[in-house]
Amino acid sequence: MFGLTDQEVAVSKEKYGDNRLTEQKTESFLEKLKDNFKDPMIKILIVALAINVILVIGSYAGWIEDKMAWYEPVGIAVAILLATLVSTFSEYRNENAFQKLQEEASKIKCKVYRNGEITELAIDDIVTGDAILLQAGDKVPADGIIINGTIKVDQSVLNGESKEATKITIPSGYKDEETAMDFLNQYKIFRGSVVYSGNAVMQVTVVGDKSVYGAIAKELQTDDERDTPLKVKLSGLAGTISKFGYIGGIAIAIALLFQRIVIHNGFNAAEITAYLSNWSHLVSDLIHAIMLAVIIIVMAVPEGLPLMIAIVSALNMGKMLKDNVLVRKIAGIETAGSLNFLFSDKTGTITKGKLEVVTFIDGTGFEYKKYRDVTGGLKQYLSLSIHQNTDSVISGSGDHAHPVGGNATERAILGFALHEEALPVPVKTVRTVGKIPFNSTNKYSATTIEGSYNLTLIKGAPEKILSKCKFYYEKDGTVQPFTGFNALNAHIDTLATRAIRVLAIAISEEKIVNNESLPENDWILVGIVGIRDEVRPESITAINEVQEAGVHVVMITGDRKETAVAIAQEAGLLKNYNDLVLTSDELATMDDEAVKKIIPHIRVVARALPTDKSRLVRLTQELNYVVGMTGDGVNDSPALKKADVGFAMGGGTEVAKEASEIVILDDNFNSIDKAILYGRTIFNSIRKFIVFQLTINVSAVLVNFVAPLFGQENPLSITQILWVNLVMDTLAALAFGGEPALKRFMQEKPKRRDEPIVSSAMWSAIFIGALWVFLLSVVYLFTPFLKRYFPLEPDMFHTGYFAFFIFIAVFNAFNARTDKLNLFDNIHRNLGFLRIILIISAVQTLLVYIGRGIFNCYGLNHIQWILILVLAISIIPVDLIRKTMMAKRNIQS
Repeated sequence: MFGLTDQEVAVSKEKYGDNRLTEQKTESFLEKLKDNFKDPMIKILIVALAINVILVIGSYAGWIEDKMAWYEPVGIAVAILLATLVSTFSEYRNENAFQKLQEEASKIKCKVYRNGEITELAIDDIVTGDAILLQAGDKVPADGIIINGTIKVDQSVLNGESKEATKITIPSGYKDEETAMDFLNQYKIFRGSVVYSGNAVMQVTVVGDKSVYGAIAKELQTDDERDTPLKVKLSGLAGTISKFGYIGGIAIAIALLFQRIVIHNGFNAAEITAYLSNWSHLVSDLIHAIMLAVIIIVMAVPEGLPLMIAIVSALNMGKMLKDNVLVRKIAGIETAGSLNFLFSDKTGTITKGKLEVVTFIDGTGFEYKKYRDVTGGLKQYLSLSIHQNTDSVISGSGDHAHPVGGNATERAILGFALHEEALPVPVKTVRTVGKIPFNSTNKYSATTIEGSYNLTLIKGAPEKILSKCKFYYEKDGTVQPFTGFNALNAHIDTLATRAIRVLAIAISEEKIVNNESLPENDWILVGIVGIRDEVRPESITAINEVQEAGVHVVMITGDRKETAVAIAQEAGLLKNYNDLVLTSDELATMDDEAVKKIIPHIRVVARALPTDKSRLVRLTQELNYVVGMTGDGVNDSPALKKADVGFAMGGGTEVAKEASEIVILDDNFNSIDKAILYGRTIFNSIRKFIVFQLTINVSAVLVNFVAPLFGQENPLSITQILWVNLVMDTLAALAFGGEPALKRFMQEKPKRRDEPIVSSAMWSAIFIGALWVFLLSVVYLFTPFLKRYFPLEPDMFHTGYFAFFIFIAVFNAFNARTDKLNLFDNIHRNLGFLRIILIISAVQTLLVYIGRGIFNCYGLNHIQWILILVLAISIIPVDLIRKTMMAKRNIQS
């Protein structure tokens, strides 16, 4: 009698614990929020906020003579909170969705012998000593030994080896070594393996974290992640902006003091000396200069950038989920767009992940691609062989029908005929009277049937079967002498070059004797079937797109070299004479420096071990490349975690998914292609926003630097600056956050990890645009040319400048959103951009007329409006000229 009693279960649980795995600690909402405050741009904003708060408190406490408006620090605080909250909420929501998927995947029931009966228990309730019934399709719930029966299992999630392993009953006197991690041990079975065929009873020897599966899962709970490429780039940008802001702020403070001390006193030495002797005036002006410097430093910081990144990431995470890509960590999607190398599994990612019959060849050498193409009597015998000589059965009906049981090969052969016309009546009116299971000696399986047909159906290795066939079936079912042995072998050799495995199907008119032997003479050949894990058609297109995007794709597989080469050639991975295909053994003979030298040429690694994956990821990162890794097994988890972005397959193990940043729900390489595209979309959207905001920021700093020299201390009031910041930050973030994912982004080269986020083309757009805004501001504010349109109306004059500054920013948004000359390129795919532009324009127009008290606006007439809009829209042709010149220079280079 198998199993434990309730009392024995309690003792075992007390001594060894239950089968629960230590849950990987997940960040709470507050922990994620705290982590997002570590962003380099957020840190700059926090410093600016602190300085502003101190100055506001000082002004209201009387320490500072000039009053500082409280709106500015409130605006900065709102920008910080919005950016961090949006980012945190998006990541937290997706993490919750992920955890629900994990919970569903872990709800495994096991058939356990308890108190002399079989009962179903949750996997967590298993204890050491339990006896568990294992059948085809079951997941092994713990480590143990086989105490009754024989099964075949798939251990690929643990060791990466796709070959089925046979597990048999332990012999008497067998002693289990608990510490041994020997996947080749024919008596031991490990948690995470899947039963392919057979029935057996296992006795649990190791549970929970002490199992092989649990030990690997526990090792992954260390946090040694390196900074994402975007974080590295933003840190560099933050440093540049800080320097620009500090230098600009100090320069403006000096300019203001120069204006107050020297220019205001008419360059008269006596008056300057008298001014300097008046300490109260000097201190007041010094504090005023410091306040202005702080305002300029704040203006130089693109405080809307963190919010924009959060918004664009959140929007694209939602789109990606609809495309079967679940982003667990926002950093994952950002990094996907920067990939230089992608190490990809073959099975289930590049290929379909299941064996299929791809061809059937009859005794004449005629090839059939589909089961429906086979006709007449030949189809009768093929149908008999498929449905009667198998351990697989059909489950479900109609479109939901699928093969279950048996091994993967038998399910593939049964699936060949699954959705064809109903079985011929004679096939339904036979019964099995004898059976020989496949074994390594015979290399075939056989089934004797009686009824409408009295035959023995044979299926197995061609080299074993073809030599015994003296006849074959014609298409009409008649028997003819078999003379095409050499021609058929030539077909088999051709199929082998395409990684297609072949089985021969034959029939004997003799019966199986005592379920042990079959006379091996005068067999009749039905034909041969070619079986392969087919390359996904969409994977070929996706791999080509990813390669054209500059991403180096390497296929890693446990298959033998010849099979790997055939799949890689069909998938489009092997194209050039210098493309390398290596085996694990070949890699092992090379030191790290030698491997680094050939990494750019490696396309395939065959017979790969889990350690090969981690090693390749590490060495590629040491070359300063951004590395992605796909995987589904426990054995893939260390490499998934080490990579810059890990792509776990949705059908993979919970451990692999926990180690990843992105989960590919449909296990399809095409979805990885989409993830890269979305990542690049985010990066391009961020760059567009930076161009838009820094153009205005730089021009504002320049204007405020020159203004004091001309006796114009504040071209824009504090509240007007706040509205400008709102336009540049929150509203612009929403506008640029909805930019569509364009296929042309996949034609761009990947960005280096240390490459600046602001390119030379972007700097040209920023400085030319900022210089144009600055020059128009100088003409507007400090020359008499435009003042004649505002006679005796200084308030209206400043209202006009406020409107000009907003509208030139609005028109420049069209320049920034595309590098094309057509400013409306793909605008129909981001209608939110147009809506926000209209909202900004409408609100600005209203402020001009109703913003008297707060915004110091006093209305404009139609002549003044035309003048302001003409000045503002002029930035469009200026940037179009710049784009044209840049395009010509690129063509020449």
